[in-house]
Order: sequence, then structure tokens, then C-alpha cells
Amino acid sequence: YLLLLPAFVFLVGFTHYPAIGTLIDSLMSTPRAGRAAVFVGFENYQVMSEDPNFWKALRNNFWFALATIPISIALSIAMALWVNEKLRGRGFLRMAYFTPTVLPLIAVANIWLFFYTPGFGLIDQIRGVFGYPEQNWMGSPDTALYSMIAVAIWKEAGFFMIFYLAALQTIPPSLREAASIEGAGKFYYFRRVAFPLLMPTTLFVSVNAVINSFRLVDHIFVMTEGGPNNASSLLLFYIYEVA
Repeated sequence: YLLLLPAFVFLVGFTHYPAIGTLIDSLMSTPRAGRAAVFVGFENYQVMSEDPNFWKALRNNFWFALATIPISIALSIAMALWVNEKLRGRGFLRMAYFTPTVLPLIAVANIWLFFYTPGFGLIDQIRGVFGYPEQNWMGSPDTALYSMIAVAIWKEAGFFMIFYLAALQTIPPSLREAASIEGAGKFYYFRRVAFPLLMPTTLFVSVNAVINSFRLVDHIFVMTEGGPNNASSLLLFYIYEVA
């Protein structure tokens, strides 16, 4: 217990104490200049439940999480399987996949602003070659949220790939050799041997993906500011706006 005490102190100080403090603050009014916070009970929750923008942000966050979590995990597994093979330029591929993770969030947002620029952006330039018209990706309520989903997947898949790559390298090669001798193909080996062994990593990655899907605010702030008409507003951005 003495050895665990330093970690316990940090855990309580930086996780549990702020969480309890936030819960208590949610039952208080917002302090103003010359006016201290007073206890208001569940009034803040009542006001929030009556705000249509809150329910809009909650629905957006639900669909955002439903899209980003499975796609990011599937892509990260596919990339890890590929760069785990013996192929030329494997080190470069690993670096290329991981690069979006180390880029600052604001830099990522500005890169994708260039991609999404109507008429002049990279996406519209490619679409124009095939005769498609210009599309205001971030200015349309129908595509704004999907545009943010693409950015989040591009940012996170390489990060999750590192964990899967590390997990794949811990699997004994003898298992693959034995499966090959028995006539098992690559897909069968992955489905019946490799993927079950990756389940602890999948659980860890899934928890991180869920947390990330509910704490995204930088890209929204820079690229759309929650618009148009709150079409891309997520819960954390909603909290930032009303705070």
C-alpha cells in the first residue's frame, strides 16, 4: 500500500477530486464579479434539458462516436497488419501512418480546412477532374458532421495502430507457422488466432476511442465553430459555448 500511495495521491488529486468538484459546482450558480456562487440544486440541469441545442449536440456526439470508434479501430488493425509484414519501406509506412498523431490539433484543423475549401480545396480539385460540382463541405448541415468525422478518424487511426502493432509483435511466430502447416489461410488465422489474442488491446483502444469521441473541441472550434446551425456541435463544444 505504501508503494501504491504516490500513484493513489495523483489519481485522487487529478481525477477524482476534480470530478467531485465539478459535480458540486454543477449544483451552484455561476459566480460573478461581486456575487459569490449560491446553491441552486438541479436548476442548471433543468435549464440544460430545456435547451434544444444540448439535445442537438448530444445526438451529434452519438453519431460521431458511432462512426469514429469502429472505423478508427478497423483501420488501425488493417494498418498494423500491413506494416507488421516484411515489405520494402516498412519503416517509412509506419512513420507515415503515425504522423497525424503527433501533429498539433490546430495544425491538423488547418490542413483539413485546405482540403475542404470549396472550389480550391484538394477534395474539390479531385472531384472536378471527374466532373463533380463544388461542394461546401463545412458550410452544409448535411456534410459538416461527416467532415469532422473524417478528420477525427484520420487523426486517431495511426495512434491506435501503434498499440495493435505492438500487440501483434508479441504473438509467437510459432502459432502462425502451426496454423500454416494445418492449412489455415491468412484470414482464418487472423479470425481464429490473432484477433482473439488482440482482445485486451482492443478493449484498451475502445476505451480511449470512446473518451476521445466525447472530448473533441479543437477541430470544431477552428473549422466550423459548431455550425452551420449546430450541425457539427458536440457536447464538449456545447459546454464551452455556454460556460
